[in-house]
Amino acid sequence: MTDSDRATPPEVLDSKRDATRYQVLVEIAARQPAVSQTEIAEAIGVTSQAVSDYVRDLVEHEYVEKEGRGRYTVTKEGVDWLISRTDSLEAYLNRVSSDVLGSVDVDAAIAMDDIAEGSDVGLLMRNGVLHANPAGGTATAVTVTAAAAGEAVGVADFEGVVDYETGYVTVLPVPAVTDAASVAPDVLTATRPSESLLAVAGTEAYALAARADAHPDIRFGTVDAVAEAAVRGMNVLLIVTADQLPKHTARLRDENIPHEVLDAGDF
Repeated sequence: MTDSDRATPPEVLDSKRDATRYQVLVEIAARQPAVSQTEIAEAIGVTSQAVSDYVRDLVEHEYVEKEGRGRYTVTKEGVDWLISRTDSLEAYLNRVSSDVLGSVDVDAAIAMDDIAEGSDVGLLMRNGVLHANPAGGTATAVTVTAAAAGEAVGVADFEGVVDYETGYVTVLPVPAVTDAASVAPDVLTATRPSESLLAVAGTEAYALAARADAHPDIRFGTVDAVAEAAVRGMNVLLIVTADQLPKHTARLRDENIPHEVLDAGDF
């Protein structure tokens, strides 16, 4: 970015006085016609005497009209002044957001070894978590913080694509408590893929997991959580009550996540 491209701070930020003057006028506009200088002082963090001085200055510049004791209104000139300063401030903030903050896209990864700030690293997905590997990878980034092995490290300037496959979701419906049918606990052991997360949706699903002495990884917000885990490469066994099944499978279809719905009677 050249000097001519840099965002120029608006006039209202030229000095603390200009900024405070702007704040006082905004507060008057919001509270008019009955204006409490004490309330304005508390709102913007200055003394009541300072507010009184600013109000006097705004009256002298015909940005505010005094209508009586404690009664003020913002004039057309005052409104125009506010609009012009607000427009320039908004443009400045948009410029900062797009040119400065937008160019610093930082994510977090787990350091696979001790890493110094400014290092080139590869990016890997392991157990659904992004890892930074000093030895490289199919995708690369630059660290913006330092970290010891196992700690979180900030990474930016991404290039390439992290190489991993979407996880697979195995769905095991269980009947509602009002149904005569039931599912034996050993079905869970027979249907759970190795190294997979266990998600339960509904009290009946949780009860089945408890009877099988299995500890769920996901118990709440399963529609979002199961999809998120699969997108990050994790396999999931989802035990779900029949009434909640449609919303789960609809989300999996929408996300194009590979899955199958089992019939407990086959086991």
